[in-house]
Amino acid sequence: MNLTSLKLNLSKPFTGPKYAHHRPILSLHRNANSVSVEPRAAAAAALAVTADESVRRIESLGQVSGVLGCQWGDEGKGKLVDILAEHFDIVARCQGGANAGHTIYNAEGKKFALHLVPSGILNEGTICIIGNGVVVHLPGMFNEIDGLEANGVNCKGRILVSDRAHLLFDFHQEVDGLREAELAKSFIGTTKRGIGPAYSSKVNRNGIRVTDLMHMDTFPQKLDLLLSDAAARFPDFKYTPEMLKKEVERYKRFAERLEPYIADTVDFMNESIVQKRKILVEGGQATMLDIDFGTYPFVTSSSPSAGGICTGLGIGPRVLGDLIGVVKAYTTRVGSGPFPTEILGEEGDRLRFMGQEFGTTTGRPRRCDLPEIELGVRYKKLDGTPIKSFPSDLGTLEQLKVEYEVLPGWQSDISSIRNYSDLPKAAQQYVERIEELVGVPIHYIGVGPGRDALILK
Repeated sequence: MNLTSLKLNLSKPFTGPKYAHHRPILSLHRNANSVSVEPRAAAAAALAVTADESVRRIESLGQVSGVLGCQWGDEGKGKLVDILAEHFDIVARCQGGANAGHTIYNAEGKKFALHLVPSGILNEGTICIIGNGVVVHLPGMFNEIDGLEANGVNCKGRILVSDRAHLLFDFHQEVDGLREAELAKSFIGTTKRGIGPAYSSKVNRNGIRVTDLMHMDTFPQKLDLLLSDAAARFPDFKYTPEMLKKEVERYKRFAERLEPYIADTVDFMNESIVQKRKILVEGGQATMLDIDFGTYPFVTSSSPSAGGICTGLGIGPRVLGDLIGVVKAYTTRVGSGPFPTEILGEEGDRLRFMGQEFGTTTGRPRRCDLPEIELGVRYKKLDGTPIKSFPSDLGTLEQLKVEYEVLPGWQSDISSIRNYSDLPKAAQQYVERIEELVGVPIHYIGVGPGRDALILK
């Protein structure tokens, strides 16, 4: 939870860009089998976590652990994965595609914006897996790898791509845009990276997988089927034999370059579990964008919640250990869909500017809610009846009232603070109230974008 960008005060407005590069991140640590809230009496004696204690805590995480977004994405998952990766042998992506945008910084403070390559890549001893549940845009992936290599990051032998992963082609991106245009005012607000159309091809059972690149004799027929299907569905998609010929030649070159990266990652993951290698799963997007549990249809096309780990990597649920949920101190989302706590106008613009709330993947302004310490603690119907769970019906969601709980703010810069006990009392009160409300302990509090800008509680 990066509180720095808030510089909260209930009576004064935000002024100036002083904290513009800080993003609020809060990490909730929940064991897959139990929830352990630290006793309040013991908390005071354990506010300052030493370096040795922090290392022991991280190393005590389960053999297979996950970092997942708990809101609408853009919570800062990449930073936490980058920090934790030093203590894991493998970092794996299990779903999504290049619609994920994870911004991380190396030890020298150099910024990297990753979309397909897992955020563990900056740690030299880490193997990075792109699992079977991911849709892979090869041109984008190779551009990412080339950018990393050009900046001194060695990727050779460190990235494995599942032979079962589906390919995302440029035409999927074009179709994504055509689909959004077709929806007009009811558009989803996708990244237009082709994610939905690629998953549609997969579910329609005419998708092309990485393993198909090893059979270039049949590849043209499969691609022709996909392109013909898109042309039949969208009149504005102009498919020609020349297009097919160019794409086939292009993917012949990609197939050659990709060959060293291709692996049976399902076997690799399960063998690694047997060998007691530590695995960190990096989620893309977040729970409220889950195809089943999010604000459907304004969601992504995969399962970024915990269940997606098993299906997206081919591992059993019994091996899952600790899951770390990441949220921001305020909520944002991109795209369309109901957002009951959204703040509009000047206040929302000011918060976006100070928090640099613009999507890593698209640069679109993220939609933000209240910058003051106003905690949305429950939804109510218009007649005041409380809602016990998040509604599936968007019409209901749009009409709900939000009940807020107001906490005091603070007026100091906390970006240099590294011990929890040094935070303003109001900041501590805010963190601890969230723990009480969600019933999950908070272990990591981000106060800036860099690796060192982290408080361990």
